[in-house]
Amino acid sequence: MGGKQGSAGNVIAALCTVFIPGLGQLVQGRIFKALLFFVICVGGYALWFLMFPWIIALIVHLWAIIDAATYKS
Repeated sequence: MGGKQGSAGNVIAALCTVFIPGLGQLVQGRIFKALLFFVICVGGYALWFLMFPWIIALIVHLWAIIDAATYKS
């Protein structure tokens, strides 16, 4: 999908990442980054009761969304 910043492909990738961290990067063909975002976010959200990992996961999740939206192939 890729393309220039703000393209339809990047918007779709960003929307995918809103629901599943890393999915947008996977759609864009960036497998390593997709796995990295997914593992960090799911691990942090799974430890929500500790507060600190949850906050880090939320920040990384937002970073993943912005990364998918601004990707330039």
